[in-house]
Amino acid sequence: MRYTRHLAITFVMLLPFGFAAYGQEAKEEKDDHAMGKEKRLVATLGADGIQRAEVTGGEYYFDPNHIIVKVNKPVELTVKKASGYVPHDLVVKAPEAGIDFKVNLGDKKTELVKFTPTKAGKYPMYCDKKLLWFKSHRERGMEGVFEVVE
Repeated sequence: MRYTRHLAITFVMLLPFGFAAYGQEAKEEKDDHAMGKEKRLVATLGADGIQRAEVTGGEYYFDPNHIIVKVNKPVELTVKKASGYVPHDLVVKAPEAGIDFKVNLGDKKTELVKFTPTKAGKYPMYCDKKLLWFKSHRERGMEGVFEVVE
């Protein structure tokens, strides 16, 4: 009984800090990365024929949030997470176009995603994380477009 009471008191005392940190990160996002503002990147084509691009996922944004690559050319996408406490991922589900991946963004860790797009079009990229009853990260603006051109 005593243990339960101490645990409940600790939880109640720490609860406001969790919500303050959660809201504070969302505020920082609005200052640095305005929602709806497009940051476009055309992948660079290396001498080896591979298109390369880098994406950073932060507190409810992707930088850039619109990536353009050419069809039928291999792509190497370097994905990393900006500093912060909230976990994120990058999802692009377009198997009909040869693009189908989900990458968890870890702290101080970069991931390399390799694929070859086979069909031109615009495909959504987003973070599918969600905490309890709060808005999903995608609903908070953590989405973008992966565009494949001829």
